[in-house]
Amino acid sequence: MPGELRSHSEGSTLVLTLHNPEQRNALSPEMYSAGVEALNGAEGSRDVRAVVLTGSGGHFCAGGSLQRLQANREREPEVQVQSIEALHSWIEAIRTFPKPVIAAVEGAAAGAGFSLALACDFVVAARDAVFAAAYSQVGLSPDGGLSWQLARALPRQLASEWLMLGERLAAERLHGAGLVNQLCDSGRALSSALKLADSLAERAPNALASIKDLLAEAPQSTLNTQLGLERDHFVRNLHHPHAGLAIEAFLARSKPGHPQPPSPQAGAQPTA
Repeated sequence: MPGELRSHSEGSTLVLTLHNPEQRNALSPEMYSAGVEALNGAEGSRDVRAVVLTGSGGHFCAGGSLQRLQANREREPEVQVQSIEALHSWIEAIRTFPKPVIAAVEGAAAGAGFSLALACDFVVAARDAVFAAAYSQVGLSPDGGLSWQLARALPRQLASEWLMLGERLAAERLHGAGLVNQLCDSGRALSSALKLADSLAERAPNALASIKDLLAEAPQSTLNTQLGLERDHFVRNLHHPHAGLAIEAFLARSKPGHPQPPSPQAGAQPTA
């Protein structure tokens, strides 16, 4: 049975589930396009305040299917080019999505699965989860933006170790390096991620979108450029109705009162 990306709603959170349990949720081009489509739909929905990405069957994602990669060796290189570009379109969609995206990681997050987790704004992982960039062990190099993520998050020597050796990395080690936000007991990654999403839903969505945009721009901006961007976002958000309500509530020592969306019905809504 081919893998698919399943979706359902939990309150104001859209849950996207990688479903290919026989292959530890190995990825496919169909999943990539479904992921982009799901985010495009969620971007315009006022009912969706955050997205959680998780896997079925006790694992997050084993990365690309080695059987499919082996078969692609017998085809024109353009076939693999198109497949990787589809993956990269999904990675870019996650990074530019204006709402928080949370990875809920159980079991293995390997190869492109590792890349997918780090593309998210937050990572919640079970303490016994394992991450691996095992590309070099099968004669390959990283994709999915993993080299970009690790080069910015780690000293060069540590990024070289993780990518060149491709050894299994405990979630505790990633947490210590600042790449995992929260650790939780085994089997609790999704529920912990949903709790985090509920906390984020209490914040003004326009402010979160600005923060995500500012963080994306900061690495390539000069200080002067970034100060200008911060000024523009701040002024725009100050004059948004959410700021008026939240400031009034804060001054009154009460909970911020920006409007909450109606809770959508929970239920499976397959996207692929």
